[in-house]
Amino acid sequence: MTLRRTAASALALLAVMAAAPAWAEKLTIGLASEATAVDPHFHNLTPNNMISAHVYDALIGQDDKQRLIPGLATEWKPIDDTTWEFKLREGVKFHDGSDFTADDVVCTWERAPNVPNSPSSFGTYTKGKIVEKVDDFTIHVKTDKPYPLVPNDISTIYIVSNEGGCEGTTEQYNDLSVAKGTGPFMITAYEPGSVISLERNDDYWGDKPQWSEVDLKPIKSAPSRVAALLAGDVDMIDGVPTTDIETLKKRDDLTLSQGSSNRVIYLHMDQFREDSPHVSAKDGSKIKNPLMDQRVRLAISKAISRDAIVERVMEGVAIPAGQLLPDGFFGVSENLEVMEYDPKGAKALLEEAGYGDGFKMTIHGPNDRYINDAKIAEAIGQMLTRIGIETAVETMPRSVYFKRASRGGEGDQPEFSFILVGWGAGSGEASSPLKSLIHTYDKDRGFGASNRGRHSDPEIDKMIEDALATVDDDKRQDMLAKATEMAMENVGIIPLHYQVNTWAAKKGITYPARTDEHTRAAKVVKE
Repeated sequence: MTLRRTAASALALLAVMAAAPAWAEKLTIGLASEATAVDPHFHNLTPNNMISAHVYDALIGQDDKQRLIPGLATEWKPIDDTTWEFKLREGVKFHDGSDFTADDVVCTWERAPNVPNSPSSFGTYTKGKIVEKVDDFTIHVKTDKPYPLVPNDISTIYIVSNEGGCEGTTEQYNDLSVAKGTGPFMITAYEPGSVISLERNDDYWGDKPQWSEVDLKPIKSAPSRVAALLAGDVDMIDGVPTTDIETLKKRDDLTLSQGSSNRVIYLHMDQFREDSPHVSAKDGSKIKNPLMDQRVRLAISKAISRDAIVERVMEGVAIPAGQLLPDGFFGVSENLEVMEYDPKGAKALLEEAGYGDGFKMTIHGPNDRYINDAKIAEAIGQMLTRIGIETAVETMPRSVYFKRASRGGEGDQPEFSFILVGWGAGSGEASSPLKSLIHTYDKDRGFGASNRGRHSDPEIDKMIEDALATVDDDKRQDMLAKATEMAMENVGIIPLHYQVNTWAAKKGITYPARTDEHTRAAKVVKE
């Protein structure tokens, strides 16, 4: 009897083991970009949001195509023209053991747009919405007028705890004293420039990751990142450099995944200062800021060969851009095409605007944020110099760049005159870049949060705001497309290309490419 019981117990144990997931021990990922903080509300920037997604949850999640899925809210619906109701998930605990309730959502909504010194605020998603607690597991989100994109905006805000997290400072998040979320991993170490260490949350309410430990290592140098993968120092990398993709595809010991993203790489131009700090006549004397003239902005756009950038700088791994989002996203215009390369037309426009002799300016950009960012800036500098705009190039680490680009100038205004930057539509549709990059800067209302060129047009503002209040999807699509067309005609920004992103991993490890560019350890699978 004893032997039979022992054998039966062994068989039962084997059955349980076979049914359970195969837990892997540790995963090490080399990241192309480093978060500027681990405070989930400090900086609305993809590397920061990506780290937050490991540790925190939003009420609504996004799948790898940015379709909305349940998160800390199990269901949501409008209950009248200006009120949405969200039912919250019960039984969820924060990493410190405290219970998740509506109180955490209410205080998060107050904190997210008000973090001191934020280079790019989450106010673009929170402003104009009031969150009210109905009971411990029900909230209402109220707006002044109908606003159908409440769920999309809700999906961009990570929830922190009412017991310390909402009162915590960015410094306290960075020293991990208040960095407690409800997410699939707990953060155990944050060493800027070195590593972010994570430990699996075995009490996670959702699907648990395979990996018990994860190290996220920023390796900004592309050759160094590839070398680390080939040497076995990391198991996976993102931001595979375009120059190495074809070579790595031929290796039997690696697996690559690739997909287009929602990110447009574009140029902002100073459109609010007559005396722009990095623009001058060719002899160095002061001139009235030519970037305020739509004809000059259009000339710059015509002087840039997007095909050459894609083919030569991006090694063919990018898509030329003529608007804010690529085909397939909500709010994209069918009427816009990529600006044709026309240096003769560009020179004619400069002549018409009174700058036939050209002028001097500097293009500023990061050198460790976007794929080939410094090379893109250099290529643009060369193209503009050919039409008489003598363009110097200055790039810098992103940790310095974004602060200066947002508020490094006099009176905390943007410092630079002409900048290279990128925008990923966090909400997955065109209102995201329109609200943040094109609408007139209005901190109190949450508009223009990343409008570093301070483009402003009341007619475009009205079209954006009217679209945001339009419940009918077809009508809203058309209005967002029209606002985009108006912005492109006004040359509010200059789109260059959409990024195509590539991940590489050791054979046997797979990762689904995401349109939001996130590298999420919970979605990495070992076969």
